[in-house]
Amino acid sequence: MERLARAKINLALHVTGQRDDGYHLIDSLVTFANFGDDVSVSPAAELTLSMDGPFAHELDASENNLVSKAARQLLGLKGGAKSGAAIHLTKNLPVASGVGGGSADAAAALSVLIDLWGISPEADELHTLALQLGADVPMCLAGKPCIARGIGDELHPVSLPSMNIVLVNPLISVSTPTVFNALSQKNNPPLEDVKHFADVESCVEYLKRQRNDLLLPSLSLTPEIGEALNALIKSGADFVSMSGSGATCFGVYSEKTEESEKAASNIQRQHPTWWVQSTTTSE
Repeated sequence: MERLARAKINLALHVTGQRDDGYHLIDSLVTFANFGDDVSVSPAAELTLSMDGPFAHELDASENNLVSKAARQLLGLKGGAKSGAAIHLTKNLPVASGVGGGSADAAAALSVLIDLWGISPEADELHTLALQLGADVPMCLAGKPCIARGIGDELHPVSLPSMNIVLVNPLISVSTPTVFNALSQKNNPPLEDVKHFADVESCVEYLKRQRNDLLLPSLSLTPEIGEALNALIKSGADFVSMSGSGATCFGVYSEKTEESEKAASNIQRQHPTWWVQSTTTSE
């Protein structure tokens, strides 16, 4: 059994405040790419985790891995399975890249292990477990376009068109806490109300009026993000921004898929050391 741990893309991310416990409050329009890591499981007497893929060498396969933590916590639920599982993670997404890779992996692990073990946790119970693993895990578990509010745990489904996008990362890890700490203004206006978008063009016009409040602090810490944004702009993208705290940037292309694939090929040729991926988003 396997699941695709799809990359999370913050199409817009407004930081609207900060709680007393240090957590930042956000208002973010989120969608998911039809590309990501792969999590597969098979029956086993104990819990084990193995990994491969282009970015597996950057991760620890010990019990500290978020996938292992997700599996152990799921086992701990009332009525949870008493057996183990051989879990295998194929790591296709760059690490610490602003596309929720670790959170998506944990969410995919929860989903596929629930099926493997034949358990049926209550929705509230599963949400609480996911949130304990990380603020992005509940939205990755849902895997649908949404507005994420609060610390990212208040999810409001939205309807978005499928979009052709190119993801670009200069392969420089960005620390999310460091970026948030560098943010000078933490009480910013929320997103405009999200209405139904008839097509990609109307969605792009909406996105052009929104922000990623983490972009400027990320740029100050990682100037290479500016190079990635410029490469996407030059490629002819209709809208360009950064996802999360970076360093992954994205371009939206309203024309046929061939345009985004050509753009990705050109960017990769010009920047052979970068990670570049053409894909689509879910509806």
